[in-house]
Amino acid sequence: MGKTNLLDAIHYLCFTKSYFSKADAQHVLNGAQGFRVAAKFESSFPGDDVTIEVICILRENGKKEFLFEGIPYEKFAHHIGKFPCVFIAPDDVQIITGASEERRRFIDGLLCQLDAVYLQNLISYNKVLQQRNGYLKSLQGVAGDNQLLDVYDRQLIDHGNYVFEQRKLFLQKLVPLVKAFYKKIAGVDEDIHISYESALLQSVFNVLLTQNRNKDILLQRTTQGIHRDDLSLSLHEQAFKSIASQGQRKSLLFALKLAEFEILKESKGFPPILLLDDVFEKLDEQRMHNLLTWVCVQNKGQVFITDTHKDRLENALTALQQPYQVIEL
Repeated sequence: MGKTNLLDAIHYLCFTKSYFSKADAQHVLNGAQGFRVAAKFESSFPGDDVTIEVICILRENGKKEFLFEGIPYEKFAHHIGKFPCVFIAPDDVQIITGASEERRRFIDGLLCQLDAVYLQNLISYNKVLQQRNGYLKSLQGVAGDNQLLDVYDRQLIDHGNYVFEQRKLFLQKLVPLVKAFYKKIAGVDEDIHISYESALLQSVFNVLLTQNRNKDILLQRTTQGIHRDDLSLSLHEQAFKSIASQGQRKSLLFALKLAEFEILKESKGFPPILLLDDVFEKLDEQRMHNLLTWVCVQNKGQVFITDTHKDRLENALTALQQPYQVIEL
């Protein structure tokens, strides 16, 4: 019916892209040549009546434009972090049950909103990584120009070390918050353990690349680096995704996202927009109440919630004595 599209449109204007898909063309209405998404953002600082217009346009030729107060950005990356936003959707449980890429995306999505230098280093690292992997493939398993690999390695090390150090520092702050939120939502204090996994914790980056160069040539890809980092999640000293119930998985997902919200709020000085897309399925009444209490009562920011059960949501919000507006599709 378009409930998720409404939230994704808000995400587009905060991040310059969709939450769900890398290809902008997938969001063009059938039969249309492009799209235009626009919104007015109002400052959340008391007494501040500043209104800012943000517009995203996808042209017929596939070119995307992003405008801030009518002025187009030269680089979309300059917009990231201006309008902080936290999105929670059902498929986000992949952060817990999926591959390491999902957990890196979560960490990077938050750090990029906090630190423009991190964003630039991450973009540059991924670009060099792509070039290095392209060259390794061209060698077809045979030794090639070591000098060119040396150049790629130096660039990877420069950008990768910054990303690694920031992730390491950031997780020292994130983990205690996640544990505290998990306890609030689940209503119990369970033995949750979260740790940062990176080869750079055991060895310096240049040594890793040098030691694994022959292996990289043989496998035709870069086998060591921050693109392999992961978060280890465990419950009672066993892999979380292996033994956790659906309720426990949802609780940990919300704990991760609300910790993200809290860190953004503290850093920016105002609460980010919170987007909750159909998150109450497979959640018992007590967990739903605990989540909504924090989201709607203790948090003073703006929240958009989609649900397929209008009565369920209205009853929950009424019980919390919170004002709300319903948009029905």
